[in-house]
Amino acid sequence: MSNDPKRVVTGKVRLSYVHLFTPYANQNGGEPKYSVTLLIPKTDIATKQRIDAAIQAAIQDGVASSWNGVRPPQIHLPIHDGDGPRPSDGMPFGEECKGHWVMTASSKANQKPEIVDLNLNPIINQSEVYSGMYAHVSVRFFAYNASGKKGIGCGLGNVQKVEDGEPLGGRTSAAADFASLAATTSQAPAYTGQPAYPPQQGYGTSQQPAYGQQPAYGQQPAYPQQGYGQQPPAYPQHQPQQFDPITGKPLNGGIMGL
Repeated sequence: MSNDPKRVVTGKVRLSYVHLFTPYANQNGGEPKYSVTLLIPKTDIATKQRIDAAIQAAIQDGVASSWNGVRPPQIHLPIHDGDGPRPSDGMPFGEECKGHWVMTASSKANQKPEIVDLNLNPIINQSEVYSGMYAHVSVRFFAYNASGKKGIGCGLGNVQKVEDGEPLGGRTSAAADFASLAATTSQAPAYTGQPAYPPQQGYGTSQQPAYGQQPAYGQQPAYPQQGYGQQPPAYPQHQPQQFDPITGKPLNGGIMGL
C-alpha cells in the first residue's frame, strides 16, 4: 500500500463515461486521455473522507510548489455534488448521479490504466468494461495552475471491476427490446402461400389453368371471359335473302332479270 497522502483507492463506485481502453479527446480538440467518471455513493462516508484528506494534501503541495507560496482564494476542486448543478453549465446532473458525489479521473495517453477483475486478472474483453458497472478505482490528486485557473486535478490510476450493473447511456439488450414481440410472433399463423379464404364461385370466375401451366391432355382450355375493351369473337354472320327487283324471285345465285 502506497503511503502517498494524495493517493486514494475508492470503495465500490459506479463508472460513467468510460474511456479506459482508448484515449479520448473532448469535442474542443483537447489532448486525448484515458478517463472515467466516478459516481461515489454518499453513503460511503469512508471513501469521501479519504478523498477530502487527499485533496487537502494536494492543496498544501500546490501552495509550496505551484502557487508561489500563496493559497488561492478560490480553488477549483474535482469532486461535485450529484444532487446539485453541474459546474460546467449550471444544469442538473443526470438521474444516475443523484445521491452520489461525482468526480472525473484521467491520465495521459502514455499512462494506460490497468483493468483487472476480482482475482487481479487483466480484463481483455472490452465489452466487460462499460458505463454502469461497479469498480474500485485508484486515483491521485495534484495541484495545477493553467489557463488562469488554479485547482486540484484527479489523476487516474487503475481499475478493478467488482460487479456488473445496468448500462448507462440508454443502451438496452436485444432481449429487452424484442421480448414483447416474441409472443405476438409465435401466435401468428404460418404463411403457406395459399389464400386465406376459398375463391368465390359464380360470376367472374373461370377454370383456366394457372399461369405457366399447360391444360391436361384431352382437355381444352376455357375461352377467356369477355371484358371491357376486348373485341367479341368473330362468328359467321347470317346474310338476308336477296330478291330480283324486276321479277321478284329469289336470286339464289342466279342472274338478275331472268
